[in-house]
Amino acid sequence: MNPSGIVAIVTGGGSGLGEATARALAAKGAKIAIADVGMERAENVAADLGGIAVKCDVTSAEDGENAIRTVSEKLGGPRILVNCAGIAIAVKTVGKDGPHPLDLYRKVIEINLIGSFNMIRLFAAKAQELDPLEGGERGVIINTASVAAFDGQVGQAAYSSSKGGIVGMTLPIARDLSRAGIRVCTIAPGIFKTPMMAGLPEDAQASLGQQVPFPPRLGEPSEYASLACHIVENQMLNGETIRLDGAIRMAPR
Repeated sequence: MNPSGIVAIVTGGGSGLGEATARALAAKGAKIAIADVGMERAENVAADLGGIAVKCDVTSAEDGENAIRTVSEKLGGPRILVNCAGIAIAVKTVGKDGPHPLDLYRKVIEINLIGSFNMIRLFAAKAQELDPLEGGERGVIINTASVAAFDGQVGQAAYSSSKGGIVGMTLPIARDLSRAGIRVCTIAPGIFKTPMMAGLPEDAQASLGQQVPFPPRLGEPSEYASLACHIVENQMLNGETIRLDGAIRMAPR
């Protein structure tokens, strides 16, 4: 799919990987809608790109429906969805303070996994109504997992299982939506320069980067965005999870 003139929704697009992807798609001519809970930053990014910002808690069916409706009314029917909204925590299954709080585990699953599925189902329902493009294609969905889906570390039970769920649903959803001409792929990033990582001291960031076999550094959000754009443009990419990690395999700690 050529992104030029195409409407794209990016959840969590106000910062980090989502912001970089929104900017990369806009540079290719896409019409951008930022769906986020942090509206100040989302509105600033949207203004830079000539797009719109929509307040959206991805765990809410009502918010998701409103986001899809608002985007469709203001920009047109969306054909690209990039799910970047998510949170990360580090809590052991049983720690010094007792067992992992169940509500905290549930919150991570709710935002990272259920939130992604919520936006997928609503986007797909709208995209399947659109006229097909070249090759019968109607839409592209890109999800964000993590290498933690495969190499979960100590304290990552909640995060790893939420990202593992995203990996696990990629192929069946791609199969579900194949008749509608909607493709589904997932990117599993390694250690990237996200806002959370940027808060660490420079020496800590350098130390983490040295764990990557090659290149021995943190990933740049622009590199995630570049892959997301390629997925949009390459029609044969479907039903696949792509590790974007410099060949890192995470140690237990």
